[in-house]
Amino acid sequence: MIAFYGAAPCLSKPLHVLVPLLIVLTTLAGCTQTNSSRMTEADSDTTTAAVSSNALSQTGARASEEGVTMPLDRDVSLLEMSTPPVGLSAQSSGAFIREVVADSTGSSVENLDARVDSLLSRMTLEEKVGQMMQLELGMATDAEPFPQPINSEKLRRIVQDYHVGSILNVVNAAFTTEHWHEVLTAVQDEARQTRLGIPVLYGIDAVHGANYTQEAVLFPQNQGLAATWNVALAEESGVITARDVRASGIPWNFSPVLDVGRDPRWPRLYETFGEDAHLTSAMGLALQRGMQGTDLSDPAHVAAAAKHFIGYSGSESGRDRTPARISNIELREQYLRPFQDAVDAGVASIMVNSGEVNGVPVHASRYLLTEVLREELGFDGVVVTDWLDIKKLVSLHEVAPNERQATKMAIEAGIDMSMVPSDVSFFEHLVALVEDGEVTEARIDASVRRILRLKFALGLFEDPLPGLDLADEVGNERDRRVALQAAQESVTLLRNTDALLPLSPDQNVLVTGPTAHSMQSLNNGWTYTWQGGGRAQELFHDGRPTLMEAMREHAGADQVQYVPGATLTAPDQLREAVAAATESDVAVVAVGEGAYAETAGNLPHSLMLPVAQRRLIREIAATGTPVVLVMIQGRPRTLGDAHEEAQAMVTAYNPGTEGGQALADVLYGTVNPSGHLPYTYPSRPTGYALYDHKPSERLSADFADSGAEPLFPFGHGESYTTFAYRDLQVDTPEAALDSLNAGHTVDVRVTVENTGSRTGQDVVQLYLRDEVASVTPAARKLKRFTKVELAPGASETLTFTLRAEDFRLIGRSGTPVLEPGAFRLQVDTLEAPFSVTEQVPVTP
Repeated sequence: MIAFYGAAPCLSKPLHVLVPLLIVLTTLAGCTQTNSSRMTEADSDTTTAAVSSNALSQTGARASEEGVTMPLDRDVSLLEMSTPPVGLSAQSSGAFIREVVADSTGSSVENLDARVDSLLSRMTLEEKVGQMMQLELGMATDAEPFPQPINSEKLRRIVQDYHVGSILNVVNAAFTTEHWHEVLTAVQDEARQTRLGIPVLYGIDAVHGANYTQEAVLFPQNQGLAATWNVALAEESGVITARDVRASGIPWNFSPVLDVGRDPRWPRLYETFGEDAHLTSAMGLALQRGMQGTDLSDPAHVAAAAKHFIGYSGSESGRDRTPARISNIELREQYLRPFQDAVDAGVASIMVNSGEVNGVPVHASRYLLTEVLREELGFDGVVVTDWLDIKKLVSLHEVAPNERQATKMAIEAGIDMSMVPSDVSFFEHLVALVEDGEVTEARIDASVRRILRLKFALGLFEDPLPGLDLADEVGNERDRRVALQAAQESVTLLRNTDALLPLSPDQNVLVTGPTAHSMQSLNNGWTYTWQGGGRAQELFHDGRPTLMEAMREHAGADQVQYVPGATLTAPDQLREAVAAATESDVAVVAVGEGAYAETAGNLPHSLMLPVAQRRLIREIAATGTPVVLVMIQGRPRTLGDAHEEAQAMVTAYNPGTEGGQALADVLYGTVNPSGHLPYTYPSRPTGYALYDHKPSERLSADFADSGAEPLFPFGHGESYTTFAYRDLQVDTPEAALDSLNAGHTVDVRVTVENTGSRTGQDVVQLYLRDEVASVTPAARKLKRFTKVELAPGASETLTFTLRAEDFRLIGRSGTPVLEPGAFRLQVDTLEAPFSVTEQVPVTP
């Protein structure tokens, strides 16, 4: 969801020829299209003010392309943590998914359907349509000062006159819990004064912690959370996020992101759980259960919104909101499963993909929103648009001639609620469409029934502001330790030649690079502001160290020298950095990206790391000083040959505000790294292949089979100890097709041993390969994983249970099919054969 956008132009066609300025201005002035006389002069002023505040917010929140570092000589400290607060799950990923689905979220509120029907029967058409409208907070506040106060007259208009069902967002930047209480109390007090007293459903994007609540802790972005491969840790981060959001007075969170991130160019990759559907399902369900719990009316939990249904991350260009061309087979094989699991586990709402799939904007696709989501997946919750996306059917996608027709198109496709968000045009158009007989009131009733049911299920009619008394718990010390643990477990050791790591506090270390002293890089977008820039720089919590500061806290300022060396895009004291490297025992070069969110495309040329940063790596390495290359970034930027002289490589993704300490803890060895890549790290900026590539993708330029070789494979992660695998066994070498379809399971066992000298964690990953299939098979597919901790010399035998669906593929007809044939199971370097037979095997 876009947090702060200006108004979209209402032109139904782009201007291909020059026209007089007066005509252009006249056209743009008519952007709010309406066929109704309900809008008054005061209403028009309200809309103008809201759009203006959005434009300022969008501009002010952008982060510098050069990157921003923190002031020097800050007062920081390390957080003490002797024992991590969250243990490992004893279940495999498959067992965990089945458990979450079995414990599907409900509500303890009684007589839900009867109460909904009773209320709906008393509502006017206008009251119903108002429930389907979502407006941004700027429609009810003054533009200044920050934090923006409620404007009681503007609030009265949207609640009393337009019956608004939902409000979302902040204006400009994160609020304190105290200001959130003032805002939400005013909103719900106004709602109580309406004829029917229907509470407003307030929504927010809290995507790596309660990132719009100033006091809250911030967790790693989802990509980093996925790198922990720790479902218990993901679930606990969801629990804390939900409590902090509810403590702010907000009952609805637009999370988790279930887009499968299969293109490293995509600027929202860091919001995903990586490139694999099974990993996305497991981590997404953990976050969902943490947020929703099993009872939506619990004042410490929120309604989740799985997003962005569907195919949003699959754009052909790698740019945000550009066309996706995805076959029915690929859509179901790679993108649909996480949403199916979320629906089965009782996710309360779904947010829609802002782009198009196969030429049809998803907001206008009855096939995807009704036939697939409602009828096939069985979803009965609320479907909400993304920011401005009904308007964009006109202005961006050009599939509707005007907003009235766009509104009709979206409602017929299956939309329940429109994130308009900065005027009341949706209300005007939909009321008129019903009055003119183009949309039936029964269709309106279906959406309003779902919206009211969610409000009742959340307990908002009993108390629209439960959880406010939890405000004192926001940002507590245990929360910080959970965030620190998540950051520590996300850090992924990619290379460690000659055991360069861990560092010794006695070594003289140079720290250089644009991300070494940057909180923006540690957090990325959706951090206090939409883009992670602007006012966000003022809101980082005191005492949280950057990487450089945390290293000084570990070893002392005398042992750690800092020279910037480069910004994100240009040299900065490069000569000084090279000179310092020659006098150092080790050089830690921290590279990567700054902060960004939802840009159409922010790679200036390619996925390659900017020239200035690669030059810094090369020139530091040329001194002969051993190099530890640390990457803090939202996606895997390719390095060319710059990485080759780095003896050690670590990636930290965007680990959050505790990430500086987490990285330093790993570099100095107080924490043994256990992160594993949730994506394939490509070796080149074009022509890369994912881990589950098709056979033909292995072709290289010389017609050999090396075309799919990555820099580091999916699932890779090293440790300061070593692990050995043995005794991969399948309980039966074959199973009959009919037996599997009838529920027969296959148990796979493997033993892992810590063969090193210190306690460590490893992620045991089970893969399956279909040797021959009617549709070209993947190189391998992740089927199960679990994370284990072992002391030196200790071993553990794990059992993974596979079912028929694990052996199925999406066939040529576009439906799941189980085909007889040979399969191979793989754990680490071990392999075992397995066969699906057409007949029941004869027992001798």
